[in-house]
Amino acid sequence: MSPVRALWKAMSAQRSELAIAALIGFLASACAIALLGTSAWLISRAADMPPVLTLSVAAVMVRAFALGRAVFRYLERLLGHDAAFRGLSQLRVSLYASLEAITPNGLARFTRGDLLARLGADVDTAVDLPLRIVLPWAQAILVSIGTIAFLVWLLPAAGVVIGIIVLLALTLMPWLVGRTAAQAEARLAPGKAALANAALTSLSASPDLLMLGADGRALAALRSHDDKVTVLGRRESFALGLSGGTGTLLQGLAIIAALVIAIPAVVDGRLPSVMLAVAALLPLALFDVLATLPGSALSFHRLRGAAARLDEIHAASVDDGASPLVQPGAFTGLVVDNVRARWSGAQSDALAGVSIRITPGERIAIVGPSGSGKSTLATVLMGFLNYQGGAVICGHEIRAIGGDELRERVGLMEQSSHIFDTTIAANLRLGRLGSSDDEIWTALEEAQLADWVRTLPLGIETEVGSFGTRLSGGQQQRLALARLLLAQRDLVILDEPTEHLDAQTAEQLDRTLISATASRTAILITHRLIGLESTDRIYVLDHGRVVEHGTHDELMSGTGWYATNRRRQAEQRSMAELIDRLPAGIGVDVPPLARG
Repeated sequence: MSPVRALWKAMSAQRSELAIAALIGFLASACAIALLGTSAWLISRAADMPPVLTLSVAAVMVRAFALGRAVFRYLERLLGHDAAFRGLSQLRVSLYASLEAITPNGLARFTRGDLLARLGADVDTAVDLPLRIVLPWAQAILVSIGTIAFLVWLLPAAGVVIGIIVLLALTLMPWLVGRTAAQAEARLAPGKAALANAALTSLSASPDLLMLGADGRALAALRSHDDKVTVLGRRESFALGLSGGTGTLLQGLAIIAALVIAIPAVVDGRLPSVMLAVAALLPLALFDVLATLPGSALSFHRLRGAAARLDEIHAASVDDGASPLVQPGAFTGLVVDNVRARWSGAQSDALAGVSIRITPGERIAIVGPSGSGKSTLATVLMGFLNYQGGAVICGHEIRAIGGDELRERVGLMEQSSHIFDTTIAANLRLGRLGSSDDEIWTALEEAQLADWVRTLPLGIETEVGSFGTRLSGGQQQRLALARLLLAQRDLVILDEPTEHLDAQTAEQLDRTLISATASRTAILITHRLIGLESTDRIYVLDHGRVVEHGTHDELMSGTGWYATNRRRQAEQRSMAELIDRLPAGIGVDVPPLARG
């Protein structure tokens, strides 16, 4: 099924309303044509100065057609736009549902500018399907049939000739647009996406560009993208102008043909003289209706590209298998058996046969050098990355559980948690909708943030700013921890939540994390080895494999990676504490904490 047809199929709920809108639009266009024809007859008949009563019916018809044209056009716009925008709302909802299904890893296939163009301009273009394609063509065809049928009744020869010219207009004008603008339109949307991506990249990286003196090159790249889009836009305008000029030429040809055929008929007495103006002006009115077809044809080519790009988002969600296959049962722990996983485009496995287990109420730690696969394991457990092997939670394979259902049971706190531009309470209630203020304060207490929140004038109703800019890094992470605790997930995964914090703040937050998860089933992924004594088991990953596992005491009795780096971090911590006790003015460089 083509993307355009799929888009039209998705609007099945609005088709009846669109059919009514098309019929009303036909009546509006028919009133416009009848208004001009009746006016022509009225003026021609009035030239003979007949009794006034002879013209009264025509005068009333002129008023009726004038009012009908305005009223029917208003109703057609009202019904058509109502149906189109309701269909557009459904399309936006389905797109965001598809994006949710492939988030976060599936988004890597789209750049930010490209995704912005798809969700913005391409979605807005979808509204052209009913309003600028279906309705104009339906009205044009119906009005053409009605007008030509009347002309055939009035003067068969004129009806046939004008019918041929109208048929030529219905095919030639859209063909000219397609021939001239199709290639430009196919490149216009990607060009706009590239322009948006370049603009977003330049804005987000503006401090670095200014510091490195590369702002000139960034602006030159923006101008280059903008020039390409401008050239393609001019090609579109040329196509519209060419098609519109062709339509005007055919309109003039139709009027001349009508006069050439009608004048001899009037002379021969085969056509009443008052009908000469009617025969000449009806093609003029008809081509005013057909004048919308070039724009409609251009909208179709634009829509075809937009529908294909939107279909790629839907197809990506289907490929990622987001539909739930089973409903998870009661939480009985997690068993990971020989799991292998590879990132898209990678040459080797990020996980090369990992096996771990955790029972309800246990806390385990996943440690190891950078790049060992710790965060990849968290991604697999959240259902964000396909895997081979066994990963059973709540009695079912993770791959067999729908994303929403899985993440109702498993919660994740990452290195940099997103904080929304709203109040503290609203940010926390995202973890569990409908939470009471008492439950929010309890979560803040567990995250050791309650004392600070009580010092704020508005308490939990305090606005935190965009991305939590009014909070420090440690406060942002504590707020994210409180949200995770409030969500009450069966399994909590903490993926290096202290990574981007200074050493003192990170150590304080580590203690908070360990105490807050004391009674919860938790997986702590970290490179900081101080404080892991209270965990039930520790797994050491290296190159995607478990190279050590056991309790803290068991691992410290050996000479493996954990024992070596744990002693090194302890020594560095002792040295840092010693330096802090030195008199002011004496400084010693302290190496950073070992990360393996």
